[in-house]
This record gives sequence, C-alpha cells and structure tokens, in this order.
Amino acid sequence: MLESINKVLVAIDDIVWGIPLIVLILVTGIILTIRLRGIQITKLPLAIKYMFANDKEGDKGEVSSFAALCTALSATIGTGNIVGVATAIVAGGPGALFWMWVAALLGTATKFAECMLAIKYRVVAEDGHVVGGPFYSIENGMGPKWKWLGKVFAFFGVAAALLGIGTFTQINGITSAVQNFFDANKQWTVSLFGMDYSWTVVISGLILTVCVALVVIGGIKRISKVAEVIVPFMALTYVVVAMIILVLNYKAIPGAFVEIVESAFGLRAAAGGALGAVMVAMQKGIARGIFSNEAGLGSAPIAAAAVQTDSPTKQGLVSMLGTVIDTLIICTMTGLSIVITGAWDMGLEGVAVTSKAFELGLPFPAKVSAFLLMLCLVFFAFTTILGWDYYSEKCLEYLTGGNQKAVKGYRWLYILAVFIGPYMTVSAVWTIADIFNGLMALPNLVVLIALSGVCAKEAKGFFDTLKK
Repeated sequence: MLESINKVLVAIDDIVWGIPLIVLILVTGIILTIRLRGIQITKLPLAIKYMFANDKEGDKGEVSSFAALCTALSATIGTGNIVGVATAIVAGGPGALFWMWVAALLGTATKFAECMLAIKYRVVAEDGHVVGGPFYSIENGMGPKWKWLGKVFAFFGVAAALLGIGTFTQINGITSAVQNFFDANKQWTVSLFGMDYSWTVVISGLILTVCVALVVIGGIKRISKVAEVIVPFMALTYVVVAMIILVLNYKAIPGAFVEIVESAFGLRAAAGGALGAVMVAMQKGIARGIFSNEAGLGSAPIAAAAVQTDSPTKQGLVSMLGTVIDTLIICTMTGLSIVITGAWDMGLEGVAVTSKAFELGLPFPAKVSAFLLMLCLVFFAFTTILGWDYYSEKCLEYLTGGNQKAVKGYRWLYILAVFIGPYMTVSAVWTIADIFNGLMALPNLVVLIALSGVCAKEAKGFFDTLKK
C-alpha cells in the first residue's frame, strides 16, 4: 500500500517539477535580472550595508529589517542545506550543485522582486498588524479580478507548511539525525503504530514539539526574537565546521569544481545518456535549490512584509541576501564537502551522506563529527519549523478573511503535525514537500512576471534618488 502511494506521489512530483516549471523559474529569474540590471551583483555591497543598518524608519510593520531577514533565513536554512543538498547530489550527481548555483544566482533577483512587492502592496489589518505577501501583490498589484490566484497561492502555502516543508521534513530530519547519533543500530525500541521506533526518535520528537509550541503560540514577535538569536549562531557554526573540511582538503577543491561542471552537462554520463543525466541534474538541483533558498516560492515576502520600513526597494535588497547566504554560501559548502570526500557515491541516503562527508573530512573522531552535524541539523530544522508556521498562518489569515480564531486553532494543528512527523516515511515526506513547493511557486511566478515592470520602475526611482 505504502509503495503504491509513493509511486503515485513520485509521478505527481515528476509532473509538477517537469521541464515547464523549471523553465518558468529560470525565465522569471532571467527576466528580472535583465529588467533590474543585474541588481544581485551590482547592488550587493549596498544590500549588505542595509542589512546592518537596522533603522526602523516607518510606522507600519512589526519587526526590523534584520529580524525579518533572520525570520526568513530561519525558514530557509533548514534540512534543505544538509539533507536536501545530499539527496540532490545522490540522485542527480555532483552536477546538481551547479544547477543549484544557477537557480540561486537568478533567484537572488527573484527574491529581491517578490520581497519588494510585498512591502509595496501590503495592508494593515483592523487591529493594526501588517499583512503582506504574494496574495496581496496579486490582488493589489494585478487587480481584484485576480484575487482567486492569491487564494490559490495561500491554499498551497498552508498545505506546504502543514504537510511538507514546514513540519514533516524538518522534524523527520531532526529525529533521524538524533537516532543516527545516539542509537544507530536501534537497540532501544518501542512499538508504535504497528512499527518499531527508537526511543531517541520518540523522546526528541516530544521535546521538539514542546519547544515549537512554546514559541509559535507567541506569534511573529516571539518567532523573530528566537530567530535573531539562533540563526546567526547556527549559520556561523555550520560555516566554520564546513570551512575546516574545505581548508584541510583544499587541494581537492579544483578537481571537485571540474567534476561538478562536467556532471552538470552530462560529460561524465554513459554514451547515449548525457541528455538524461543533464535533465536529472537540472531537475534535482533546481528543485532542491528552491526547497533550500525558497526564491520564487513566495514564502520570504510574507516575512518581509512585516518590516518597519517605508522603502520597498531597501527591504528587497536586504531580503535578497537570504538566497546568497543560504545557497551560494551554506549549500555550496555542504555540496563541496560531499563531492570532495566522495560521500555521495557510497550508497548512502539523506543525512547519512552529509554525516559521512563530515566524518571523512574533519580531523575529529567520527563521533565528534556526527555530533556537530546533528547539532547543526537540529537548530536548522527547528527554526525552519518556526518560520513556516508564521508563513502558513498569514496564508490562512488571507484565506479566512482575517479570522484570528481560525489562525489560533491552526497553530495547534501545526503543533500536532510536528508531533506525528517523526513517524512518517522519509521518501513520501520529501516528495509531498516537493509537490506543494512547486504548486506554491506557480502563482508567485505569474505575479512576478506580470509586475516585473513595476519592480524595475520602483528600483530605478529609488536608486535615482540615492544618486541625487
């Protein structure tokens, strides 16, 4: 039965993440890159400056630019950076990392545009709190007749958070990592739901559920406060650990880049299989890249809309750094570590691939390396759960016309999904997450293309004013 369900899910996933969606994502990034005059490269120093400025210049909004970036990063820096990169490289070869870079480079312009539009078209609710995101960009930017498309995005946003990227994949990644470290051979088990689970899975799942409940019940301000503390700490820790691997294996880095590029274009594939190898590498690299950095997905704009600023362009610049940090820095370090150590080609899956890379690449005992990875994964996934709760609450708020009782009830449903997440099958969980990510991206990409002229005009006006 489970095998049949998995086959159906994989078939749906292949349709959703087929050539049309991949082309649409890349074309959207290309259009925005051209119309915004390569903003992700030319204005990168300015974006870094604004990230640390932290000037609450507007009356609207609930959090600072830095807090909003941390909230967005809390949702994007998750299992995608550790498990997602590994699964992409195992399935698509080292070339999948190259297509992650392409998607991220173009996606940085996409992230700027979607977050800028979120500020421009956000609204203030009756109780004074600010709401924004692709649904309001669609309704207020494209016109009320397109409100149905905003509803479609909001529906898929709730589904993605509740059934995929926000809950099951994250808690599953955490409990799997904890089990791999403390009870890899499943010596201490308990029978639940007709299957045997390690006690480490049960205990860590319960602890995480309680921690999630304590934070999400406090809303955006509590989530952003937790994110401001945990995100910089966890990202820096992971970067330092991965950097140790790269420094100690620096001689292998040029060869790894050659292998990545050759694999990306099918140059290492068997005769007749080059095109197929390229398509698999593209599909896995772009899909996992979007899963990781969420550029074009439409999630980050929901956090950006809560910023205390009157400048859409300024917040767009700060928000686009999320893609740079997530994929071009953190995912690259994970990917290079996996390719350099050869961990991707050892018959392993998921977190075990990255764990093996850390074990082979770090000058510490295997137990220490495994502990460091487990610690990073726990923090990464925990903050992702928090960030996606906020995103899905805002989507539900739009769907229900601002019904706060429905939102408060949903929080408990979300906590319940976190509670049952450890007992879901891994392959089905990732496939469901992929499907809803793709469906969520479609309405957002439509509005980005439709309003690309608005983005260009808004940005030009801002930079012309700066020059004066």
